[in-house]
Formats: sequence, C-alpha cells, structure tokens
Amino acid sequence: MFFDFGGTLFSYRRVGGGTGRLIGDAAARLGVTTDPLRMGLAYRDASRDAYLALQEQPYYLHRDLFADTWRRFALGLGAEPALDWLDWLIATQRQIVTESFELRADCVATLERLRAAGRHVAVVSNIDDDYLDPMIVRAGLGELLHDWTSSEEASSCKPHQAIYRYACAKAGCAPEQVLFVGDSPEQDIAGARAVGMTTALLREPGAAPPGSGVGEAGQPHHVIAELAEVLPLALE
Repeated sequence: MFFDFGGTLFSYRRVGGGTGRLIGDAAARLGVTTDPLRMGLAYRDASRDAYLALQEQPYYLHRDLFADTWRRFALGLGAEPALDWLDWLIATQRQIVTESFELRADCVATLERLRAAGRHVAVVSNIDDDYLDPMIVRAGLGELLHDWTSSEEASSCKPHQAIYRYACAKAGCAPEQVLFVGDSPEQDIAGARAVGMTTALLREPGAAPPGSGVGEAGQPHHVIAELAEVLPLALE
C-alpha cells in the first residue's frame, strides 16, 4: 500500500487557513493593495504557470517551484519580487504547512488495520525532505509506516516513473503488487498506472490538489471519498 501524503493522508483544507492568509500577507509586504479575489486569481494563475514550466522535467526541488510561484504572483500584481521577500515566503509557507496540518480522522485507524493485516504501508510524496521528514515525525506516523519516500530522496517527481520504481525497490515489491492511493489524477494516478500499479483516487470536493489541470489526468481503478474505503480494496 502506497499513499500520497498531502491531500491524501491529510486534507489541504485543514492547514489552518494558512495559504489564504499568506497570500494576503505577501501582497501587503509587496505594498500592493487590491481585493482578495484578484489576489486569489493571481496566485491560482501563478501556481498553474509554475507547474506548467516544470511539468516535463522528471525532477525539481519544490522549494524552487514555490519560489517561482511566488515570483509569478508578485509580477501578476504588478510588483517586483525581492530576494528577501521570496526567502520569507518560502520559510513561512513551510512553517505553516509543517506545523498546522492535521491527519484525516480515519488515517491512523486505516494504517493500523493495514499493518495488522500484514500489508507493507508506505508514503510516496512529491515534496522536499525539509517538509516530509518533520511532518512524518509530528504526525507520529513513524511507527505506522514501513518507509516513506520524498521526491527529493528519489530525485524524481510524480508522475515520472522513477519515484514509483524507487519506492518499490525500498518495499521489495513489483509495481503490479501495489495499490497506490492519491488525490491528484495528474500526478498520483497517471504515474502509478503507467508503471502498472492499481490506483485509488481520493476525491474531496472543493479541495483541488496543487498542480490540478497540469498534465494528463490518469483514470483511477477506484474512486473513494474516505481513506477507510481502501480497506476492502486492500484486504479482499
């Protein structure tokens, strides 16, 4: 059992409202006064364009992706981003996410059931080590997971195949033996299916994953609304 992390084991909705607040603070530090709708659209477009610029690359650091997103955000508001402004944003964004996220209500129980049934349980996440490692520790997942893999560790970002094969090598299994659970059709599902994994898409209305609409969406074998719904799929 391989799980994506952000948007899957925890919801982006439950990160303390941090992104919306940070967008406003970022604009204020730029000296830009505008309405929240314009700021939100500027951030949406900046995020999309930053992902588009990197989608063909098999690997990139997410700190570089985030820096490019904020740079494009500033330019979209007619401001020039300074290096210290970008550094502050990258550090603050990491602090908000790593300290404010909450696991889904059924996450721990689901992982415990899978472990008790003898399944190898792992996380495969498109994020840098300075996000994933402290978040695993803070959530207390170290005892529930057999291992976890970041895109930085694998030098590969989903949907490119190397990160899936790297995680399989750590688990000592073939892709065809894996059920991969994720929230992104473009990043999680498309890549997992391409290497032969069975896939389950966790859908949460109104909580689009980062990079949505960038790249080709994969068609999942299963669609679930709660993590616990993977249990009959994995234990049948």
